[in-house]
Amino acid sequence: MNLYQKKIVILISGGLDSSTVLGIAKTKGAIINGLSFDYGQRHKKELIAAKNIASHFAINDLKVIKLDLSLWGGSSLTDTRKKIPLNGSKANEIPNTYVPGRNTIFIATALSYAEAINADLIGLGVNALDYSGYPDCRPDYIKQFQKLATLSNRRGRENNPIKLWTPLINLNKIEIFELAYKNQVPIEQTWSCYSGGAQPCGACDSCRIRIHAFNQWMQLEKSS
Repeated sequence: MNLYQKKIVILISGGLDSSTVLGIAKTKGAIINGLSFDYGQRHKKELIAAKNIASHFAINDLKVIKLDLSLWGGSSLTDTRKKIPLNGSKANEIPNTYVPGRNTIFIATALSYAEAINADLIGLGVNALDYSGYPDCRPDYIKQFQKLATLSNRRGRENNPIKLWTPLINLNKIEIFELAYKNQVPIEQTWSCYSGGAQPCGACDSCRIRIHAFNQWMQLEKSS
């Protein structure tokens, strides 16, 4: 996709995936506005990472939206009474790190922002293959949300819809590490841990998947 001088809103969590989307957009010459959410997550350090990544790429603007989903919880990321999974996800089972309605809320907010500033695209780091199986990270969800996005605002009704851009949706984590490296993402500044500590725990499923994929990627780099 040609992104040169295209205005894009990117949802920046501070994690590897969204940072890679940001890096790709920067490499392609997009005009980038970032959007992050302080949604009551226990791993608030990701917001520090998001700001650092946005600064690294010198994006046009980063807005941090306060939206407290911990008021009703429903996820181990927003309810400290629930335990973060440490033993991996089971087949056909959505882990309790899934936050009810999170991406629907985030993308709808990004759509409002994008329409207000006349952006052409919304960049999302959603990924359907690794770990989560979250319902709001799957291709069928993005496809249906695109239909809603087209119907719900003036640009869509005028046949110039804001597009949802999901370049990582069918990639595995090793491929994402490779893209991050090629697009100058400061990988060491990204944050994946769900546990909420000052340092990555190395034990939660998000940490373990990241560490495993990183080690595999490094092995491939050494052998190439």
